[in-house]
Amino acid sequence: MISDQPLSVVDLVMQSSMMAKGVLLTLLIFSITSWAIMLNKYFVYRAAKSEDSKFLEVFSKTENLTQIYNFAKELQVSPLARLFLTGYRELYLFQEMAKEERKRRGDLPLSSGEKLTERDIKGISLALNKSINREVERFSKRLEFLATTGSTTPFIGLFGTVWGIMHSFRSIGVQGTASIGGVAPGIAEALIATAAGLVAAIPAVIFFNYLNNKVFVMTSSMDDFCQDFIYLAEKNFTQFRQKESSLDLS
Repeated sequence: MISDQPLSVVDLVMQSSMMAKGVLLTLLIFSITSWAIMLNKYFVYRAAKSEDSKFLEVFSKTENLTQIYNFAKELQVSPLARLFLTGYRELYLFQEMAKEERKRRGDLPLSSGEKLTERDIKGISLALNKSINREVERFSKRLEFLATTGSTTPFIGLFGTVWGIMHSFRSIGVQGTASIGGVAPGIAEALIATAAGLVAAIPAVIFFNYLNNKVFVMTSSMDDFCQDFIYLAEKNFTQFRQKESSLDLS
């Protein structure tokens, strides 16, 4: 006796063929992995934005670079703090190199600290740009999986649907009947794969665009900070400065 109750989604999945179950399992893996990446990136970006705000507040109010350096080392995910650490280390390195060069020539040490050359500033700028690229790579890591999920899972679901419809029509040919009652369950089973593919793809596409925009905004902030740091170095530590600096590395 045929039940009058329609089959639920779970019943359709349980009664589906092994190929259909394999497609649904693949889509489930894509979906779970995507959600893990999306949630992780969301909280990481939010923490980075919060730490960036704290760092900029200290950076704008503190004149001693060593104090800023010590504070930046305490921040875990701030890209601006990591960028400053790179710039500070390069600034210190070039000043030490200038000091060694002055000793080698036998010149007297400067009371205001070693001044940098234009070549040194270009070296610091290059190091900062490399640091920006590393930060962009770090924050963009695994976003490509979201793009892959958004573009691939609908086709995987469509494959499962086409396979299920082929299976249904083959059953019709074997049974020699084409009644709605005989065809509908197979078609419904096949369409579940397409629905599952869309369920996996839509959130992945939305979050990929959202997170990609976050990386773009973060990159712009790092570019701006890089220019600010180079300007600070040129103003206070080069041999072309007009007045003594109030900033120091000690």
